[in-house]
Amino acid sequence: LRQLVADLIDPAGSGLAPATVHKVVQVLNKAVRAALEDRLIAVNPVDRLPVPKIEREEMRFLSHEELAVLAAAIDPRYRAFVLLGGYGGLRLGEMQGLRWKRVDLLRRKVSVVEIFIDLRGHVSFGPPKTRASQRSVTLPRFVCEELSRLADGPADPQALVFTSPDGCPLCASSFRQRVWLPAVERADLGHLRIHDLRHTAVSLWVAEGANPKQVAVRAGHTSVSVVLDRYGHLYPQHDDELLNALKAKASSFR
Repeated sequence: LRQLVADLIDPAGSGLAPATVHKVVQVLNKAVRAALEDRLIAVNPVDRLPVPKIEREEMRFLSHEELAVLAAAIDPRYRAFVLLGGYGGLRLGEMQGLRWKRVDLLRRKVSVVEIFIDLRGHVSFGPPKTRASQRSVTLPRFVCEELSRLADGPADPQALVFTSPDGCPLCASSFRQRVWLPAVERADLGHLRIHDLRHTAVSLWVAEGANPKQVAVRAGHTSVSVVLDRYGHLYPQHDDELLNALKAKASSFR
């Protein structure tokens, strides 16, 4: 098992990212745990298996103005992609798997119930990874207006909202190289990942007063603790609000 993990990490072999190695070990652990519960083995050798440390990449947050510049710099077919990610907070796979039947322009919301999966060239569609990820996200009017322009008339409900120029499902690596990176360069935004659109959406929600529970629901996180762990530094103004409220109420100590 130790050799397996070493091979997964080895750049000359699989060269998987630490987060991916963690997922592989988690799946293996579930299988071995089932064998333990059925008393087929005496101990679970995966429990204490050393795995690589996940170094969390620094998050990048765009302003409204920077989002507008990026949306103007990208291929017009993907302006709605930028706005949906930057204001709706959808993950890349969720936008790749979004179909028109899940877009309600009248009620200004999208339903996330399916994602696009690309495992080394083997593509498929499936449910989001957690129950919390299956959600409805309301959108600003201008995002829906951009989506309606993309539809250009009645759309096939089963059709994907975002596709490649030839109508195929959006391939992440190809989109990143041919569309995303050139647009980021034109917008002069430096190093910017597609996933930073999701971080941007959360930062904009928090700036407008969204509490951790609202963020967790909208972003599809499993718990509020995940939100506080990742985005807690965006909430310093809440301490000031709390202290001011306590000061206003504690008039007897003045």
